[in-house]
Amino acid sequence: MTDPYDSHKSRAAAWFRVLRDRIVAEFERLEDEFGSGTPGRFEVTPTVRADGGGGLMSVMRGGRVFEKVGVNVSEVHGTLGERAQKAMAARGVPGMAEDPRFWASGISLVAHMGNPHSPAVHMNTRMFWTPGAAWFGGGADLNPAIEYAEDTAHFHGAMQAACDAHSPDYYTRFKAWADEYFFVPHRGRARGVGGIFYDDLNTGDWEADFAFTQAVGAAFLPAFVPVTERRQGTAWTEDDREQQLRHRGLYAEYNLVYDRGTKFGLETGHDANAVLMSLPPIAKWY
Repeated sequence: MTDPYDSHKSRAAAWFRVLRDRIVAEFERLEDEFGSGTPGRFEVTPTVRADGGGGLMSVMRGGRVFEKVGVNVSEVHGTLGERAQKAMAARGVPGMAEDPRFWASGISLVAHMGNPHSPAVHMNTRMFWTPGAAWFGGGADLNPAIEYAEDTAHFHGAMQAACDAHSPDYYTRFKAWADEYFFVPHRGRARGVGGIFYDDLNTGDWEADFAFTQAVGAAFLPAFVPVTERRQGTAWTEDDREQQLRHRGLYAEYNLVYDRGTKFGLETGHDANAVLMSLPPIAKWY
């Protein structure tokens, strides 16, 4: 029997791959333009989920612009385990008790920068399907070790423009959600200067929800690249580097303790290296 969502799945997965290719090409351009003269290139590795599906893990390391950046894309399917089912049910995702099958596709990236004045960044967008529902989620947030108000304003402005084009209340709602979601309770502070975050988006209009998710992904490069270009040439000190490494420790704590995507990836058997791609190459703790 043909699932009415099959064509939607194909379109979403194709978009995430297109977005991945676009971002990888632009990041390589940045490394070529502002780096040490050695062309920056991603190392691309296929990933496999034992129970079904896989993707591509693309990582570039050791550059002058990007000390480590990963851009992953995946399309996976299978049956959710009991723990994952309970977590989904607790969020109100329908159909979990009757049929635990799932399909998911998305893109996820994290960039840890070489210059301490250049902010780290995270972005992901995804589609998730179960026999009872299909929804979108994602967002992007900026994580500077050394904050600049103009960088924060530019990043948020690009995210707000993407939101405002689809609903007048999206930015206010999803900024507040990001402020809550990216808060680190045991440190009593946010992990960065925020952005937007949304999940379980199903308005009843799949085309509209997909268009919004595409807009969020398309807004990422205009939000982040000008900030990177602005900060790449800023002189930095060893104290600046120390501040950056300690901020990375905060980022690592959040991703290992609280991040929903990290937990889901590990609990559903996806490639552990791909799931943990977000961790910084070097970090420090107080």
